[in-house]
Amino acid sequence: MSSAGISSVESFTESLEILLEKSRKIKPLGGIEPPLTSTSFDGDVERISAKAKGGVLTSAQDHYAALETACRNIFYNLLASTCSEDISFGEIWNLLDIISVLSDIPLCEPGLVFWLVEELLDSQTIDGCRVIFDYLDSRRERLTARHFKQKQLIILRACNELLRRLSRAEDTVFCGRVFIFMFQSFPLGDRSSVNLRGEYHVENVTVFEKPPVKQTEGSEDVMEVDEKPGTAENENHPLEGFPTVSKPEGNASTLQPVDATAKSVKFDTQDEKPQEPEPDTESLYPVFWSLQDNFSQPIRLFDTQVFSSFKSGLDLTLRKFKAVQQHQHSRGTSKLPSSPPRPLKRKRGDTDSSDDHQKQQLASSFNPRYLTSRDLFELEISDLAFRRHILVQALILVDFLLSLTSKAKRKLEHMSNKSVLYSYTLADEDAKWATATRAEIATYLQQGQEGKFYYRMVDTVLSRDKNWVRWKAEGCPLIEQPPLTAESVLESQKGAAKACAPRRIRPTPMGSLDLGFLSNAGDEGQAQGLEALKNPERYRMPKVEDYKVPIMEDEFDMDMAKTDEEKENAAVAKASKMWRALRIASKSRLNMFDKLEEGKGLDPLFDQPIPAQGDENEPRKEDGKEGVQEGVQEGGEGLNGIKEGGLESVPTAVEAT
Repeated sequence: MSSAGISSVESFTESLEILLEKSRKIKPLGGIEPPLTSTSFDGDVERISAKAKGGVLTSAQDHYAALETACRNIFYNLLASTCSEDISFGEIWNLLDIISVLSDIPLCEPGLVFWLVEELLDSQTIDGCRVIFDYLDSRRERLTARHFKQKQLIILRACNELLRRLSRAEDTVFCGRVFIFMFQSFPLGDRSSVNLRGEYHVENVTVFEKPPVKQTEGSEDVMEVDEKPGTAENENHPLEGFPTVSKPEGNASTLQPVDATAKSVKFDTQDEKPQEPEPDTESLYPVFWSLQDNFSQPIRLFDTQVFSSFKSGLDLTLRKFKAVQQHQHSRGTSKLPSSPPRPLKRKRGDTDSSDDHQKQQLASSFNPRYLTSRDLFELEISDLAFRRHILVQALILVDFLLSLTSKAKRKLEHMSNKSVLYSYTLADEDAKWATATRAEIATYLQQGQEGKFYYRMVDTVLSRDKNWVRWKAEGCPLIEQPPLTAESVLESQKGAAKACAPRRIRPTPMGSLDLGFLSNAGDEGQAQGLEALKNPERYRMPKVEDYKVPIMEDEFDMDMAKTDEEKENAAVAKASKMWRALRIASKSRLNMFDKLEEGKGLDPLFDQPIPAQGDENEPRKEDGKEGVQEGVQEGGEGLNGIKEGGLESVPTAVEAT
């Protein structure tokens, strides 16, 4: 480095020492919290920025290199003189906060803080790395808020190097913290953790013991062992002393109970089906562990012979698991052996918290690899957690097979990532087997301790994973949407204000009658508005003569009608008018009803003149006595009816006629 560069490094080192001295006053006890920001140094950060712009170095890269050298010198000195358990180790947290502030301006490389964190992780033990991750967890949002593209590869490399050092069996919780930090740091749609090519982890090979070679009859070195009664039947049984069914030899099957007085209870006697014999543990051992090859390489099932062996092996495993579950249920030992019940009371001085207990439970039940020893196989399949792990693997593989049906492939035929789309199509018979097997596995997983909750969790994860599979088949399009423009925000605000504004009442509400005719002007010489409603013709009783012309018009329409419908309508209109004319005439011309003949109209009623004055029912005075006698003779019984019953009975009589 030139003399100008060396002088710049010394100048930056002095400025950083000043910032560290102020950080000691702010955090005298060290520690991770609180974080230091640019406002914590009272303008000293701005002085460093001004010094960098007014120095001898002209290019930004030279400034970055000089400041990085100064930071590394201070970092190495602190790292060599302090330990992670000391209070003085807080100087490193203060230095990392200062570098984070300088990288945001930016006065140094954005990835410098993670370069130093990577070296810090390499220099510490596992316990020290836990303390470093406490710092990273507390500063995650701040460290990844800006210039993430320059930092993401460094974060990924540092975390992967740390995961290689950790033991998945002993440091399970810490491994989870590292994964969670990466998941929260990287955006949701980042491709760094996506297997775009659909490659399988073929290096994960499950090694198990091969079946022993059977001795021939002429072979030597065979140990003779005296067998006790019931040994052959109980050698594969988890517990001895229980009644068991001996293996059939030929067509004979015998029951050899240990206790003759033992009682057997039989459930579900209705609709019994012949049950298949329980698989032997020795014969199941190689078949069971050979399934792991198919779980790690699902495309092996595209071969017909491999697929048929997989189906038989999985069916055999399910039968064995059901038999073990039934045995444990009958003995009352169906609880998880890895999760013993906690005592109701704790002893004095016991500081075991619930979180520590959960961590101990997880560590005791988790193993990074399966133990494939033949001697442990019977104990493993008696563990409910082990059986669930195997069946979840089978459930994932069965869902993969169901995604290869012709119906499921039609939904993905237009996807762009052809590396995860297979040309193999599952046959209809195999699809039916896969559907039935999935339902059988789902039913089994819901049994046992907290089985409903366990299956719901597994089913939720698998259903969401199908969305990720589709996203990967689409070529991983961007999940993040572009930010909204100011114009779209203002437009949406106006639309929301318009939608929430009080609405103006309509002049004519929907469904109401338009009353505009009350104020509209009528024709010339006619009343307007409400005055037109006061016209006496609207409420005056019409005269009998008013129906003469309408009845004649209806008769004319009947004669000129071309269709039966028109003729029927005219006849109905004529009958209505005739009935109304008779009803009105019944009050004044009842004596003329005898002259009416059926089918000849109402002409006699219309020919009768109306009296000018007085009661229309009285005979006219100018007719004299003869007129009265003639009216009485013509009225006949009609007048007597009026005298006896009054006029109130006349309309009823007319209606009856």
